[in-house]
Amino acid sequence: MKKAISLVVLLALSLSLAVGAAADHIVYWSMWESTEAQGQVIQKAIDQFVADTGHTVDVQFKGRTGQREGLQPALDAGTVIDLFDEDIDRVNTTWIAYLADLEELAAAKDYEATANAGLIAACREVAGGTLKSVPYQPNVFNFFYNQSIFDQAGITQVPTTWPELLDACEKIKNAGYIPITCDDAYIMCMLGYHLARLVGEEGVRDIVMNGNWAENPAVLQAAQAYEELASKGYLSPTIGSSVWPMNQNGELALGIAAMYLNGSWLPNEVKEMTGPDFVWGCFSYPALEGGVTGTEAANYGAQVFAINDKSEVKEAAFDLICYITKGQFDAMMAEESVGIPADTTNTQWPAMLAGVQPVLESLTTRYSWAAGIESNVNMTPIIKENFQKLCGGQLTAQEFVDAMEAASN
Repeated sequence: MKKAISLVVLLALSLSLAVGAAADHIVYWSMWESTEAQGQVIQKAIDQFVADTGHTVDVQFKGRTGQREGLQPALDAGTVIDLFDEDIDRVNTTWIAYLADLEELAAAKDYEATANAGLIAACREVAGGTLKSVPYQPNVFNFFYNQSIFDQAGITQVPTTWPELLDACEKIKNAGYIPITCDDAYIMCMLGYHLARLVGEEGVRDIVMNGNWAENPAVLQAAQAYEELASKGYLSPTIGSSVWPMNQNGELALGIAAMYLNGSWLPNEVKEMTGPDFVWGCFSYPALEGGVTGTEAANYGAQVFAINDKSEVKEAAFDLICYITKGQFDAMMAEESVGIPADTTNTQWPAMLAGVQPVLESLTTRYSWAAGIESNVNMTPIIKENFQKLCGGQLTAQEFVDAMEAASN
């Protein structure tokens, strides 16, 4: 009997030692600040993960600048980094050489059973057909608007075509408000979206990479559309010079302007200024006559987690991803950051994003950031400068095209 008890004790001790030996140490570089809502929720998820699994996690909150400027040099130097996160396009293009293939890990955990299928598909698409990242904090970039201003202006349906947008702008202007505002951080997206509606994102990239500004009639057509918006007083009078977040925190948040082409992170960024009674609406950038993409197309995506291909603790790192992107911590992330849940079983969206849900669910074509208008880094500041002048009424549509053509030669 004593021998039997001793064997049981020995087995229990062996199992305990085995579990201890199996504990892994994960080094995670985070794009968030520790003081941000996202960082705080991630820390809570990590604490629970450590308590439940026995693994240890060294989380380093780098912030956006620290991550974008420091991650690649650190990886190149051989720094041990198992897990990192950033925007879907940056991770899967700029840093793709460092990414581990996650197909087998995702299959083993049946990860996709409750994941957003469209975002998983987007992750595979941008990585060349293989899952190399896992999405969280989904986002969509489209027109956000002040429902109260729409109501006062008598607008009962969101515009789906350009003539309908012009009609809405006229009603808003007559009601005493600025129809559309923007800041320098996002103004390029308006041009990118308009061109992409006409020629698709690949067409936009062809224009900016090959300098086909005068050769492609879509450029003049887009410029004329914004020349008209400016001449009719539908754009903010400061749109040509506003530096982010001047108009976001001013004209839009304070109820002076009605519409702003921006991301689903916007309500959270201005919630301290808009207050609890501000009702947000959202609609897709309008379709254009003869266009090749319509309201089904937009920039949507997510932040994503990726595992370093050189990591020796890939399975443990993937388990941590599951903790953060599934169940209670995904729901907590959505609530605390006024964000969109990544886990499809978390069906409760924050009230401020109620108008975003049907828009996101209607999208079937994905633009990358700004629909490709910023794909030529040498031209981006020149495009922005001249487009700001066009929107500010300092250039005509033809002068904009001429300026871009000259800059490309």
